[in-house]
Amino acid sequence: MTGTSDMKQHLIVGLDVPTVAEAERVVRDLEGVASFYKIGYQLVFAGGLEFARDLVTSGNKVFLDMKLLDIDNTVAKGVENIVRMGVSMLTLHAYPKAMRAAVEAARGSDLCLLGVTVLTSMDEQDVIEAGYELDPHTLVLRRAEQALQAGMGGIVCSAQETEAVRRIVGPSMAVVTPGIRLAGGERGDQKRVVTPRDAMRNGSSHLVVARPIVGAVDRRAAAQAILDDMRSA
Repeated sequence: MTGTSDMKQHLIVGLDVPTVAEAERVVRDLEGVASFYKIGYQLVFAGGLEFARDLVTSGNKVFLDMKLLDIDNTVAKGVENIVRMGVSMLTLHAYPKAMRAAVEAARGSDLCLLGVTVLTSMDEQDVIEAGYELDPHTLVLRRAEQALQAGMGGIVCSAQETEAVRRIVGPSMAVVTPGIRLAGGERGDQKRVVTPRDAMRNGSSHLVVARPIVGAVDRRAAAQAILDDMRSA
């Protein structure tokens, strides 16, 4: 991963916008700079699933951020249909039963299943309020172990935990990191943030960046700045 062209395969742009029309503008603005896009709840409920299929058809990669969690059969049936969409990555909450059901449903496909450990918008007080007795770091590591045992393709965690997570999951699993900000950038509602360079140094395989790119006046320049910082690692 030495050049920008190689590095862009590891940058996932979060299409956190309200309409497909706006998402299309973002993709046009970033043509040639980005080719991997995250689609989450906001866009999904505005026609984003069909847009995801369009992105795949046009040669882009899609990270479908649905954070699935339900009874085993429901998770499995959902994953089976998502496999047919041709997307590259799918998230589910890192609960062991749900992960095992998803892994079985995706078996034989190219879909990379990602277990969401602890949201990067959560700090220790938030985790306690949610009913967990573990601090965020310990909870992330436990869920990383469970994701590995379940046969998942990777996990999602803050880059602050990536180095410790890598020691658990080894070099092959994807470690996808949101909460990325350039030095001096706005944190927004993220509480555990890291720069692109430090995230890559710590062992992240993919970085998810939304507002710093999508909300920029010059989206192309913003994406290039992220890629340059990643490459400097």
